[in-house]
Amino acid sequence: MIVREGYATFALLVLAGQIPVSPAAAADLIPFAPHRAVYELSLGGSTAGSGVTGVAGRMVYELSGSQCDGYTQNMRFVTVMTNQEGAETLSDLRNSSWEEADAKKLRFSSTQYQNDKLADTSQGDAARSKGATPVVGVDLVKPAKKRVSLPPDIYFPMQHASTLVQAAKSGLKMFAANLYDGSEQGEKYYLTNTVIGKKFDRSAKTVPASFKGADILASVDSWPMTISYFEAGKDKSDQAPSYELSFRYFENGVTSNLKIDYGEFSIRGELKELTALTPGKCPETKDGH
Repeated sequence: MIVREGYATFALLVLAGQIPVSPAAAADLIPFAPHRAVYELSLGGSTAGSGVTGVAGRMVYELSGSQCDGYTQNMRFVTVMTNQEGAETLSDLRNSSWEEADAKKLRFSSTQYQNDKLADTSQGDAARSKGATPVVGVDLVKPAKKRVSLPPDIYFPMQHASTLVQAAKSGLKMFAANLYDGSEQGEKYYLTNTVIGKKFDRSAKTVPASFKGADILASVDSWPMTISYFEAGKDKSDQAPSYELSFRYFENGVTSNLKIDYGEFSIRGELKELTALTPGKCPETKDGH
């Protein structure tokens, strides 16, 4: 899981050295492990001018499905943010999406409440057309009916996640990609740069044993990663990222050591509970009888 949240919240890769890599076929997608993960949220840090003095909350993320039938993601991200005057703001973000196994379709829904009042909502379907030059279009239902066009090299979330693992396993250290997940009222996509660190040594016991379900990760490879998100349509060389997302990414799709950095303040997410869910079944092949 790679989580993004839209506060007040990879398709052609451009790798280090400008080496292009084609997107993986559906048969090559990483078989992620369906799971439910619970994170405790806290303030990572803040500047004097941010006005943020405290953050407390909880995030629950659930992944179900399979690399055959597609994956469903559900997330709820609830925080209480405290400002310098001691006033608190309650934010409740609820995201749900389903992505087809071959990344041809994406269905998404997002709702955000501020102090129990509806602040933002989006819902729609994104799809790639067939043909030599496929077109990617989005049919929005909320906040209003609208047709949005996306670049043909766009990545959907699970396709992006699978490519990250493949890149890490191949020893790649950096790449860039366009990413669309239906956030920002369904009308935005982001230019992303991902830096992949050295694979963690399993024998170093870097997986904390203090949370329920830690044994699930004991024998799973993982890498430190940082994704920088830039506004599309602008020159990256002249702008700071809108935000950066850092995490430890496990080959089975689980993340830990979350940090969302908005520049003036950051939020940390500590994995507290991990539960394995029953995986979706792939149909038997003719040779599998």
